[in-house]
Amino acid sequence: MTAVDSPPAPPAARRRPGAVARSGLYALFAANAAAVAVLFAQAGFGASALVVLGRLTGLYAALLMAFQLLLVARLPWLDRRIGMDRLTLWHRWTGFGLLWTLLAHAVFITFGYAGMSTMDPVNQLIDLAETVEGVLRAVVALALILLVGAVSARRARRRLAYETWHFIHLYTYVAVVLAFTHQVAAGSTFTASAAATAYWYGLWGAALTAVFTGRVVLPLWRNLRHRLRVTAVVHESDQVVSVHITGRDLHRLPARAGQFFLWRFLTRDRWWQANPYSLSAAPDGRSLRLTVKASGEGSASLRHLRPGTRVFAEGPYGAFTTLHRTRPDTLLVAGGVGITPIRALLEELHGHAVVLYRVNTEADAVLHGELRELALAKGAELHLITGPPVPDRLAPAELSRLVPDVTDRDVYVCGPPGMTTAVLRGLRELGVPRQQIHYERFSLAG
Repeated sequence: MTAVDSPPAPPAARRRPGAVARSGLYALFAANAAAVAVLFAQAGFGASALVVLGRLTGLYAALLMAFQLLLVARLPWLDRRIGMDRLTLWHRWTGFGLLWTLLAHAVFITFGYAGMSTMDPVNQLIDLAETVEGVLRAVVALALILLVGAVSARRARRRLAYETWHFIHLYTYVAVVLAFTHQVAAGSTFTASAAATAYWYGLWGAALTAVFTGRVVLPLWRNLRHRLRVTAVVHESDQVVSVHITGRDLHRLPARAGQFFLWRFLTRDRWWQANPYSLSAAPDGRSLRLTVKASGEGSASLRHLRPGTRVFAEGPYGAFTTLHRTRPDTLLVAGGVGITPIRALLEELHGHAVVLYRVNTEADAVLHGELRELALAKGAELHLITGPPVPDRLAPAELSRLVPDVTDRDVYVCGPPGMTTAVLRGLRELGVPRQQIHYERFSLAG
C-alpha cells in the first residue's frame, strides 16, 4: 500500500477549521434571525398579542426548518470541518426546537383568533383550516413533523431499523413543501414588502438547493465519473473481510484517511441498503479499501461479494482527518474494528505517532500484521492491549504511563461507544486540551 503525503500539521496559533465552520454557521443563523425580526417589525402588528406571537413563532419555525435542511445537506466544506456526526446531532436538536416552535405557532394563532370570535379553540382551528387558504396544508405539515419527532425520540429510534426510520423521516420533505406553500398563501409578513418576499424565496431556495446539491447532484456526478467496482474480497478472519474497490480517475476523488463513505453494493438483494464504513487504508489514487466486521445481516453479506460488483458510494464524509491537527506528534487510540480509520490515519501522518490498540484477545486484532509493519516503517510505537473490558486498561493512569507526553499530542480516538466515552473522559482528566482531541461517532441517525 502506498502512503499518501499529507501537508504538515498546522501551527497551534492558526484558527482551527472546525472553529471557523462553527462560527460561520452561528453567524449565518444569527444574521437570518435578525433579518426575520426586522422584516416582521416592518410589516407591522395590527392584531392581538397572541396572533402577533403566533406569526412571529411561525416565521422562526420556517427559519429553523431551512436551517435543518442545511445541516443535513452533506455539503463537503461543512462536513470536512465539522463532521456528519455533529451536524446530525445539531439537526436532531434543531428538529426538537422546530417541533416546539411549530406547536407554539399553532396554539398562539388558534387561541388568538378564538379570542376575537365566539368560537372555542377546536372549532376555531377547524374554521381556519376550512376558510383560510394554506392553513389545512399547515395542519398536515405539523402532523408530519409530530410523526417524525415521535420516531426520532431516543427510545423509539432504538426500536426501529434504520431503513424504517429513514423512510418515515423522508416525510419531512413533504412537510417542508406544505409549510412553504402555507407561508406563501397565508403569511402576511411574506407579502408585506418586496424585500420580505425576496428574502423568504431566497432562504428556501438556498436551503433546498444545498440539499439537492449535496445529497443528489454530487453523489450522482461522482459515481458516474468514477464507476466504482469491487476488485477483491479478502477474508481477514472468520468475521472480518476487506473489500478492495477500484474505479476511474480515483486521484480526483477528494477522499482522505479517516473518512468514510455510505456504501451501496449493487447486488440483487442489497442494492437498496447503504452502510457507513471507513476507509481502512489511505487513498492512493488507484484504489479504495474498507474492512468490515460482520455485526449484522448487511455487513455479513459482504463476504459473498464477487469481483466486478458495481458500487454506489456517497461521500467521502467525516472530519476525522489530519486537517484538524494542531501538534506535530500524535496518539492514536483504537478499539476493535475501530482500528480501520486509525490504520489509514497512521499511513498518512507525519511526526512521531503512538498507537494503542485495545482488543479482548489477540485473535480479535484486525489488521495487526500490516499495522505492525506500517508502524515499523513509520517509526511509530504500537501497543496491543488485550484483556476483558474490566478493569479499564485505558484508564488515565495507564494512558499517562504509556504516553507520558500525551498533553503535547493530538489524540484520535475510534472504537465502541463505551470505550470511546471512557477514553475521552480520561484524556480530559489528564488535561489534554479539547482542541487536540479528535473523535467521530459513525451514526446516520444521530
